[in-house]
Amino acid sequence: MPELGAAAVAAKLDTGARGTALHATEITVQGDRVRFTLHPLPETPDGVLRCEAALADRRGVTSSNGVSEARPFIRTALSLAGLPAREVEISLTARPLMRFRLLVGREALAGWNVLIDPGATSAGVLR
Repeated sequence: MPELGAAAVAAKLDTGARGTALHATEITVQGDRVRFTLHPLPETPDGVLRCEAALADRRGVTSSNGVSEARPFIRTALSLAGLPAREVEISLTARPLMRFRLLVGREALAGWNVLIDPGATSAGVLR
């Protein structure tokens, strides 16, 4: 996510999820802007980025465990495994217990011509 200053973020490709969600803390919405703290890699908890982006939307999202919450959404460029960057919509939410900081859902994946191997366990396996 070069526009946010994140060279790398631990990500999971999830075709079962419709949207894309990013783990963020200290999320504050002020007018048409949203400020948040990004924790790109779980193994480096001290490595944080302070980010600011235009607020694209604010709406309810129901997570896979059935919990609904109002989330802010941003639109930003996302580069995936060397593929050309493209603008995607991302919801911001606290996901502290999740192994991957970014969940890339099928709406974002639809813009790239990729084949995902569901049997692969390592991050970044694309064909």
